Amino acid sequence: MRQLLYSKRLAPYLFILPFLVTLAVFWVVPLSRSFVMSTQEVLYGQATFIGLANYERLWGDRIFWQALFNSVRYMVLTLVLLIPIPLALAALVNSSIGSARIKGFFKASMFVPALTSVVVAGIVFRLIFAESDSAMMNQVAEFFGFGPVRWLRGDLTGLAALLAIALWRWTGVNMMYFLAGMQAIPSEYYEAASIDGAGKVRQFFHITLPNLRPTIVYVVTISVYGGLAMFLESFMLYAGNNSPNNQGLTVVGYLYRKGIEENDLGFASAVGVVLLVLVMAINVSYLTASGTFKKEAA
Repeated sequence: MRQLLYSKRLAPYLFILPFLVTLAVFWVVPLSRSFVMSTQEVLYGQATFIGLANYERLWGDRIFWQALFNSVRYMVLTLVLLIPIPLALAALVNSSIGSARIKGFFKASMFVPALTSVVVAGIVFRLIFAESDSAMMNQVAEFFGFGPVRWLRGDLTGLAALLAIALWRWTGVNMMYFLAGMQAIPSEYYEAASIDGAGKVRQFFHITLPNLRPTIVYVVTISVYGGLAMFLESFMLYAGNNSPNNQGLTVVGYLYRKGIEENDLGFASAVGVVLLVLVMAINVSYLTASGTFKKEAA
């Protein structure tokens, strides 16, 4: 046994064993069970195989397609906002503008929202976008001369509230990702570019962005997943899973409605499988298009 534990061949596997066990218990087994349940009608203590009936039902479900549209729209808009804005802020922090103390305070203040509970943030933003005249956004609207707005009753205004939460919560996180990538770029590149007469803007587009490509790919990949898997922000903003005309309903919210609220676990599993396939298809396509899977030339 002593020789076995001190074996150089076995040691690497012993080190990764906790990870493999955790992966199997909390990911492989539940995922496999979800695939099986998606082909079943699950009742109390009883499961009946029904083939692809849940997927056929899902295909003709209008509310599912609305939830999918809401999730995809939210995901696309968060990508539009949460890639360029944090990238610009990271470039500003990484520049020579301002003192190190101010930059340190700015980075800390931008990262604090990510440490805040989504439940608390959702309640606060619900109060900010409330219908009363005293709500913060309605006071802003009144200042610009257009009276009280029922923010969470309209489709586009409700979407704006969700995007405001996303911006407030994740701008600092993405900024830190980009900032770490920028600080890993050798300073010699910029010195050589300056000697050749390249300005700051040209350096950003010809040095910073190409070298940030792995970081950008990572941020886009996790943002795609985060956008399509969004649920708790909408749930807390609308004080439940029943927004007006299902305008705030997401795919995960629909899964929650069917699986938890209506106890239709087989159908909810089918929703989860479709969401997994969609996320994997988008991310694998993006990673392939970005050249992530290509082998570097020797």
